[in-house]
Amino acid sequence: MAVCKEAIENSGFHITKETGPKTACLIGSAINGTDSFRIAMENMRNGGPLKVSPYLLPNLCANLPSGKAGMLLGFTGPVFSPQGACASGNHAVAIGSRMIRDGDCDFVLAGGVEMPIIPEIIHGFANMNATIKIHSHDRAHDNPSMASRPFSIDRKGFVVSEGAAVIVLAAEESLKTYGFRAKAEVLGIGWTSDAHHFTRPHKSTAIRAILETIDDAGLKPNDVEYINAHGTSTTAGDSMEIECLRAAFGDRLKHIPISSNKSQIGHSLGATAAIENALTIEGMQRGLLLPTINYIPDPAFDGLDFVANKARKHRHEIALSNAFGFGGTNCCVLFRGV
Repeated sequence: MAVCKEAIENSGFHITKETGPKTACLIGSAINGTDSFRIAMENMRNGGPLKVSPYLLPNLCANLPSGKAGMLLGFTGPVFSPQGACASGNHAVAIGSRMIRDGDCDFVLAGGVEMPIIPEIIHGFANMNATIKIHSHDRAHDNPSMASRPFSIDRKGFVVSEGAAVIVLAAEESLKTYGFRAKAEVLGIGWTSDAHHFTRPHKSTAIRAILETIDDAGLKPNDVEYINAHGTSTTAGDSMEIECLRAAFGDRLKHIPISSNKSQIGHSLGATAAIENALTIEGMQRGLLLPTINYIPDPAFDGLDFVANKARKHRHEIALSNAFGFGGTNCCVLFRGV
């Protein structure tokens, strides 16, 4: 709710009797209100059925982050949650853009939120060998900030984090009507599914998502100037993503900066793509590439530019944001900075 309020304030947009019915809110999440369910179970175990909060069900409903934002801010367009696992934030942007294109609404608050730091979720990821296990000889043992290290030779799992981000989408004619200034344009969207495995990524369908995104924008791979990678810091996931990028971009990939925001902020599951979209757009506004920190080169990725360890001044207008999720869901978005 707070992030939606902040996004609206930062955009200069105002919810009024005129704009409220034309405003939708799509806040994606991977696992919804798991923390509320855990508290309810503990309360019932310790105090009996009457100790279960009457707010449990509203707090579990996937659409409630969007719905609560509407209650706070006063918009009455569609509210729901795109459920695309770790690609949920990109799905929110994709669906919101299509809703605006089709005339269903003029404005969309599109983003994601996740609060997964509870014991069951942490241990579940650890037991499936998705998250990093830090031993005494690991460089993160005495410095935990080094645990998330996408594309590094010693990567061995992601770091679970919490977060939220929302961007305001608007129809082009609404910008003129209300005097808004756009920061970026959603140029292209590509979404596919793997039909392969519930956690293991699949190369051919991920490549298709990337290429269909670029094609939807009416551009060619050579036009892309920056890639905000999914880059989770897992051995298999990072390798697969680079294989896909090499297949999509060929030799051109050596000249395109690639970075992973998860090196700095961890993996916030259903919120992560939304956060990365906001950072991608701000990077284009400021002529800045955020780095892939904690990076130690992997010979398997030789010749590629991961914006290693330090932010870099770099003017760019066309940026690709990748997101791939459990269940084999892939969604990529291409932005143009304005």
